[in-house]
Amino acid sequence: MDEHTIGVLTNIGLFAFIALSAYLLLITGEMSFAQQAFFGVGAYAGGICTALLGWPLPLALVVAMAAGALAQWLVARPTLRLRGLYFALASLAAAEMFRILFEVFRVRVSIDGELVGPDGTQGFRGIRWVFEHGIEPFEFMLLVWALLAVVMALFGWMERSRLGAVMRAIGDDRDLAGAVGIDVDRIKLFVAAAAGALAAAGGALFAHVNTYIEPRNFDIMLGVHSLAYALIGGLGTVFGPLLGVLLDIGVLESSRALGPFRMVVFGGLVAVLLIFRPRGLLDEQLVRRIVRRGGNAR
Repeated sequence: MDEHTIGVLTNIGLFAFIALSAYLLLITGEMSFAQQAFFGVGAYAGGICTALLGWPLPLALVVAMAAGALAQWLVARPTLRLRGLYFALASLAAAEMFRILFEVFRVRVSIDGELVGPDGTQGFRGIRWVFEHGIEPFEFMLLVWALLAVVMALFGWMERSRLGAVMRAIGDDRDLAGAVGIDVDRIKLFVAAAAGALAAAGGALFAHVNTYIEPRNFDIMLGVHSLAYALIGGLGTVFGPLLGVLLDIGVLESSRALGPFRMVVFGGLVAVLLIFRPRGLLDEQLVRRIVRRGGNAR
């Protein structure tokens, strides 16, 4: 497998984490434009753990997920009762707040005579744990996809559990869910923390495969794409966001001949798709038909 293919597959796996975090919020009825911020929190936290503190990557990943969960919980707590456009705008404001914090965040430590650490707008260089431990790009790609497979298996279990049914009930009608005894606020805070942890896990892995990150890596366009992944792929199954990432990155990678117009063309395709399939390609109706046919075939 050539380096370009490995790079594309690794990126698909990495961005699937942020797509799944947006999907998790969407199925509870919330559209967040802030997932790129928690992707960034994970990137910075994971990078600090390995590059500055010398911790192993698995521990750095756990710390990054905890930081992402806490960050999104803190954002969700005061915005808990906002709905629709108000919640979306609040999430966008929070994301910009985090991006500005990344631009002023400086923690420089001398390691082997070289200054390492976040340096505001100059970015964070020297996140070299993967390369210092001899992990090849193909091996890192397998690691990303192995972790993604675990996450998707957990999603599959969740969607068949009572928790999954409760989350979709909240997404369908928050007031009705509360009226039948569901603790809507508690569930939403749990979902927010889980979404933050997922985005942060992808961010930590992103930082280590790139070795360098900067605040503009986590701008509003990444947030828009994270929503697009879930909305394009569909909200009927956990495979929807992954399909959205495959279509997004696949279209972008295969349309370079269009030059500066490729994002315009891609945006137009997304708009047309959402007009005719507002719940995405793998929406709930299609998933039910597939499951029904599978059951009949047996």
